[in-house]
Amino acid sequence: MSNAEGTRVVAQSDGAGRVDAEQIPDAERAPDTERPPGAERAPHTERAPAAETAGSGRSSDAERVVDAEKGGAEQVPERERTGAWKIPGAGDTGARTVPGAEKAEAGQVTEAEKTPGGTPKPAAPASADPASADPADPADLTAQTAPMDAVVATAPAARVVATAPVNPVGATAPVNPVVATAPVNLVDPAELELTRPRGLPGLFWKDLAQVDFGPRRFRLGPARERLETVSQSFLTGFNAVIAGETGRIDDIHEELRGFAYEGAGMACTTLDVLTITGGRRLRDLLSGQGMRYPHMIHMGAGWAYARLHMRPMWGIRSVHPLLRWLAFDGFGFHQGFFATDRTVGRQRSAGLMDRTRRAIFDQGLGRMLWFHECAGVDDVILRIAEFPPGRRADLWSGVGLAATYTGGASAAELERLSVAAAEDGFRAHLVQGSAFACASRLISGIVPEHTVAATPALCGVEVDEAGGWTDTALIALGHNAHSGDHYQVWRAGIRKAWARRNRDS
Repeated sequence: MSNAEGTRVVAQSDGAGRVDAEQIPDAERAPDTERPPGAERAPHTERAPAAETAGSGRSSDAERVVDAEKGGAEQVPERERTGAWKIPGAGDTGARTVPGAEKAEAGQVTEAEKTPGGTPKPAAPASADPASADPADPADLTAQTAPMDAVVATAPAARVVATAPVNPVGATAPVNPVVATAPVNLVDPAELELTRPRGLPGLFWKDLAQVDFGPRRFRLGPARERLETVSQSFLTGFNAVIAGETGRIDDIHEELRGFAYEGAGMACTTLDVLTITGGRRLRDLLSGQGMRYPHMIHMGAGWAYARLHMRPMWGIRSVHPLLRWLAFDGFGFHQGFFATDRTVGRQRSAGLMDRTRRAIFDQGLGRMLWFHECAGVDDVILRIAEFPPGRRADLWSGVGLAATYTGGASAAELERLSVAAAEDGFRAHLVQGSAFACASRLISGIVPEHTVAATPALCGVEVDEAGGWTDTALIALGHNAHSGDHYQVWRAGIRKAWARRNRDS
């Protein structure tokens, strides 16, 4: 679904840098998300439906999921999963790798391998083909044990193309591109055919129609089709994990793939909690197929906890020590989406949260407001104005993140949004959310046109520079950043980088 926040530096500390997620007793439950009878209804908000049960929670049922799901998130397809890694506006330097391309059998010589004279070309050494590397090779995975301030690429060299010399702070791609040899066939989420599993796993299956804005009484506008497609991508990623076809997420159009991995993060976390695996599926997704979408996956984990009426990150260990706080962002988005009357209309937030968790919760709620108001800039401004001043800063941060990562508004409209945030006194927070979105897009290797257009309107700089602010702020935290206070300092560091840039310009 919606949702990224990030940086191009996603290294974890070795030993001391890793911390187990906080254990929160089972007794702590999210408040009832249903709208009580007779409660007032805010205009254009939705009556909260009964929370959909993710599972019975009985150990006897949960244990059967392990055998029934056929591998879940750990299943890696035989075919090569790739996509198009091209940044719009960067010239013709983008490269594409070929998903599903059949490798020639040993001894066969294709037409492309012949010289003009008809003789076969000499075979290249096996090590020269980056796509032939073992996908399980630790060198191809996210740096899970590097120091926190290490600068690492988060995608294999064959899959990302640099459009400029490598930045010494937070490089996201190699300099040498890989030339595509065939077109890439990608589909929209509604067109991806998945097989619904039978038995207990089938109970988790999500109907794509549940994200229709009409029945939810969200505001309808020109961006409705786009935002509904984004929401369908989220559910498609969830269903892919449940069906044991996680590899097919990479068949989705590359611009929407991040939302699908957010849904995959929700599915993996749901299964991990119910089967008491300690987060095995989620960690495998983060270190394997979803390595370039860590921020979206952590936010998806927050959806699972909200659905299970639990607090993040109970029962999940050894995820990213700092990015795990994004689960509260996903938690806030879920509560706003499915309990709109309570969360938006009556402006209630989940209980049993300290100030830091509540701030991150409101950032996720701000992202949801972009969907709730159907990317209508004027409507978003009015909606934020209804909230108390103490909550608006984090709401503006979430709006900036969604507007940049998800899109749906023109550059002129976003400039008007920026002016309104400045008048409200929270321009820096809007910029901070937009910078998170830039970094998350850069780490995935896919920067769509709407992100390229939105960043100057909101941040006053191009995508690379805004994303670089998140790297600088994260490195400044040092090796052992892991707490909620560290996460808030990270956000504040991005705002300071923007303010410093404006002062010097």
